[in-house]
Amino acid sequence: MNYFKKTSVLVLSSVLIFLCGCSSVPKQNVRIPVDIESSGAIRDENGSIILSCKLLDKGLMTAEQLSAWFISERPLCNKNQIKRLAKYYIIEANAEGINSDVAFAQMCLETGYLEFGNLVVPKMHNYCGLGAMDKDHPGEWFKTEQIGVRAHIQHLQAYATTSEVALNQSLVDPRYSWVHKTKFAEDIYGLSGVWATDTLYAEKINAILIKMASFLE
Repeated sequence: MNYFKKTSVLVLSSVLIFLCGCSSVPKQNVRIPVDIESSGAIRDENGSIILSCKLLDKGLMTAEQLSAWFISERPLCNKNQIKRLAKYYIIEANAEGINSDVAFAQMCLETGYLEFGNLVVPKMHNYCGLGAMDKDHPGEWFKTEQIGVRAHIQHLQAYATTSEVALNQSLVDPRYSWVHKTKFAEDIYGLSGVWATDTLYAEKINAILIKMASFLE
């Protein structure tokens, strides 16, 4: 009997240790599947999803997927803020026919994943470096997050469309008219050296798009 009692105690102790150990193991990031058949997404020869680089294509990722991906990249971010911004990017991009995946990736690049640190500061709600040139011209200010996102989308629409194509929402981008008359870009590669002086600007956005796509199954 003593032998069985000792054995039972050892087994019970092992189970408790195992359970406690499991509870301390961090959860892995959960990838969110996407319905490829209905989305019209493209896969490469290896079966990996490719997100479009074109400005006027419809974005593939949902607001939930955008925010989940961002949080997986920056676990210490303000999660409520990024969930709001993801929704705004979907809403505002859809309103103007802009690729929300591209816009969101560009936001990540321009703001350093919302850490900012250059001329633009968080309270400006400027998510794409609009008007940011030097210390005397740090960039445009917008009253709210959503208006800041709208200005970003409108600036992309100014590049992506010809002058006769009108906005569907009230104009909030103070630099819209100048761009809409003089600039044109079909995809992110048309933004290099134009939106930003960096000749590798498009490659940097595309690198983020590739990471975003890898988050999808």
